[in-house]
Amino acid sequence: MGDSVELDRLAAAIEETPEKTRGLLEQMKESWEKEKRGVCLVEYEGAFQMCTRGELYEYLIRVAKAPRKYALTDTLLETLSIVAYKQPVTRLDVERIRGVNSDHAISRLVEYGLVTELGRLDAPGRPLLFGTTEQFLRTFGVKSLEELPQLNERKLEEFRAEAEEEVREMDAGQEGGRE
Repeated sequence: MGDSVELDRLAAAIEETPEKTRGLLEQMKESWEKEKRGVCLVEYEGAFQMCTRGELYEYLIRVAKAPRKYALTDTLLETLSIVAYKQPVTRLDVERIRGVNSDHAISRLVEYGLVTELGRLDAPGRPLLFGTTEQFLRTFGVKSLEELPQLNERKLEEFRAEAEEEVREMDAGQEGGRE
């Protein structure tokens, strides 16, 4: 199907309980791994997908004529990190954290399928809310957002203090240039 399929949908398709279906999927996964098949079964937040085994990916690329690759610049990674940890988040929230316009970065992440629109915030102007996608999980090799590294609060405070100092220095430099 191209995307993962929820356990309940799979269970309904084979007319079994979700528990029995999960057991069958686990048996398939173990069997395929033992036989070193070219595909594997991967779970993403309660949904399952057949994927090419990682070590065979280079051969798949050759056959598929190298699928389109995208480059995640520091700006895109920074924006993606904010969305991943703060979701659902508005574009304005991202811009407040980054301190710069983030229209292009968010648009590019949506284009790459790593970020998606989740709906609208119930506030004046009804701004769009953004969050990460299943493709994000797949790209970074995690099964759920809970597997993302925990933020170190002490380090976070250090970064915040550094950023505030940089802003003060920039403001002081701009005022000095106006005199």
